[in-house]
Amino acid sequence: MIGSITRRAARHILPWAAAAFIGASSALAGPAVAAPVLHAACAASEYENVDGACVPRPEQAPTAPDGATAHCKDGTYSFSRHRNGTCSHHGGVAEWL
Repeated sequence: MIGSITRRAARHILPWAAAAFIGASSALAGPAVAAPVLHAACAASEYENVDGACVPRPEQAPTAPDGATAHCKDGTYSFSRHRNGTCSHHGGVAEWL
């Protein structure tokens, strides 16, 4: 008798518990993050940084170009104005300038 009551209760309670769990987990996930939008004033050789300023894209050069702030591990030079994320798509920072 106890087994049949447990099975009946499980049939009625489990769907509600699952729905509550899914609802709570999606509420905790937070808002979706939109892809960055390029600033209309930035040239093709630039990107918009987190401050909204146009910054030159990393470039290959035999020596550090004027304004470069880091030498990336793939050999490019970065003009990033913040350390966070500098050379992130270029293997990381080999040397800060």
